[in-house]
Amino acid sequence: MSGTTQKTVTITLDGTNRKLTVPLMHGTAGADVFDIRKLYGELGVFTYDPGYGATASCESKITYIDGDVGILQYRGYPIEQLADHSNFLEVCYLLLNGELPNAVQAAEFNKGVMHHTMLHEQIRSFYNGFRRDAHPMAVMCGVVGALSAFYHDSLDINDPESRRISAFRLVAKLPTIAAWAYKYTIGQPFMYPRNDLTYAENFLYMFHGVPTEEYKVNPVLSKAMDLIMILHADHEQNASTSTVRLAGSTGANPFACIAAGIASLWGPAHGGANEAVLKMLADIGHVDNIPDFLSEVKDKNNHAKLMGFGHRVYKNYDPRAKIIQQACHDVLHELGIEGDPLLDLAMALEKIALTDPYFVDRKLYPNVDFYSGIILKAMGFPTSMFTALFALSRTVGWITQWQELIEDPEQRIGRPRQIYTGPAERDYVPVDKRA
Repeated sequence: MSGTTQKTVTITLDGTNRKLTVPLMHGTAGADVFDIRKLYGELGVFTYDPGYGATASCESKITYIDGDVGILQYRGYPIEQLADHSNFLEVCYLLLNGELPNAVQAAEFNKGVMHHTMLHEQIRSFYNGFRRDAHPMAVMCGVVGALSAFYHDSLDINDPESRRISAFRLVAKLPTIAAWAYKYTIGQPFMYPRNDLTYAENFLYMFHGVPTEEYKVNPVLSKAMDLIMILHADHEQNASTSTVRLAGSTGANPFACIAAGIASLWGPAHGGANEAVLKMLADIGHVDNIPDFLSEVKDKNNHAKLMGFGHRVYKNYDPRAKIIQQACHDVLHELGIEGDPLLDLAMALEKIALTDPYFVDRKLYPNVDFYSGIILKAMGFPTSMFTALFALSRTVGWITQWQELIEDPEQRIGRPRQIYTGPAERDYVPVDKRA
């Protein structure tokens, strides 16, 4: 690893004279870690860390998070600066290449991505195999996994050029795949991509447009869409990213690994959180019901949860929430949305929760999922598409993490250990002699 090893940690096994000294490693920022790879071989014991909350599974140069103070950086750049000054494809270049592009590099990269926006025409027929009411995430899992059956020329994971082309294809084709998943469920014709539009504009065109009339992309909405994509592009070693890396450690092709990431993201505790926010608001029903709902949340014996508030990593305000909050209000103003009961309810809940000492003392601030659910609903996306849009945005992070894994000589096939608590060894009893 690249971290320095100036200090060590000594682990002593109580009741024995056995001890192990391991290096204490330092990254560019964040907590130090000690290397326990020799722990089992030297002491015969493993560590126990359900959820891997205190375990570093890899060394990474991509994303840094300090949840205690609310910091998120891509390749060292604060998310606030990227949100204000960058665009999604430039962020894609940054994640994939480590540096921001100059003007020539940006133009070449944009052209390279947009060159791959179309899907193989036979994939149109693939959609017909799904039921019309299939969830978009089910469709995306299947179609993304099937890409490996159509693009054999870029499956050599040991070839840098194959990895580069696969990255282009995945970033370029996910908007088309996601938009077509939606069009299929509502029975509208598929809209082919337009490479004269920006990345966000093209997605909105394919999603909302129809062949019978011209679709003009609203610049406020396209800016909001681009911002949502930037904010969700990567988030360190979360569940779906760890899934991609674990699949990648086996040597699986990138399309299969990203399909695995999409499946992991589908869970309501991960990518489905913004969809859960809208469900919670629907359950509350009316502004007048907020006090009773918050009382239920505070009741230890009640299972009610305040969705969209707090975060597994951020123990302070989610920096992405601060950014998207303003975009949310900009979109609502642009669309002239007033009097929508669900959105009015969300704004009222936000105001109350931000001033309620119970939630303030516990640092349960609105996170990015709270605002993204509201903004996506206002932009005309059904809740079933929320997680699909998350997957579209996160693909570049997944493929970047996958590439880093493949290029890391210290990475091995993932193989977590366990504490076995089942029956001890016992003998087989014939069925006619069992009690």
